[in-house]
Amino acid sequence: MRLRNIFIVVKVIEISIRFYHDLFGLDIVLGNDGNTILTEGLVLQDEKIWRDFLGKTIIPESNSCELYFEEQDIERFVEKLERLYPDIQYVNHLMTHSWGQKVVRFYDLDGNLIEVGTPM
Repeated sequence: MRLRNIFIVVKVIEISIRFYHDLFGLDIVLGNDGNTILTEGLVLQDEKIWRDFLGKTIIPESNSCELYFEEQDIERFVEKLERLYPDIQYVNHLMTHSWGQKVVRFYDLDGNLIEVGTPM
């Protein structure tokens, strides 16, 4: 058995596709009826489909999981983030952990937590 994909819930798939392409270079692998698979195995699913399937309310900014990306030139990434998405909501701005890794945490446009860190 192996893990194939990670699903995240989004309000408007087209906007989220652009967001993940702009910032992380992810491209569409397959799109069909409210689900879009991006490179690296990330799947965007329409909020209405997810809510109907679960029969439960979606809770943005639940802080129960995060998407983690690594970027060597994190300062350049943060500049791009601020230029393209100046209203992004940060959990923490660029910081350095005691072990030397630099990280930034923020929510995507739908309240999914993202961390970008330098490789360890």
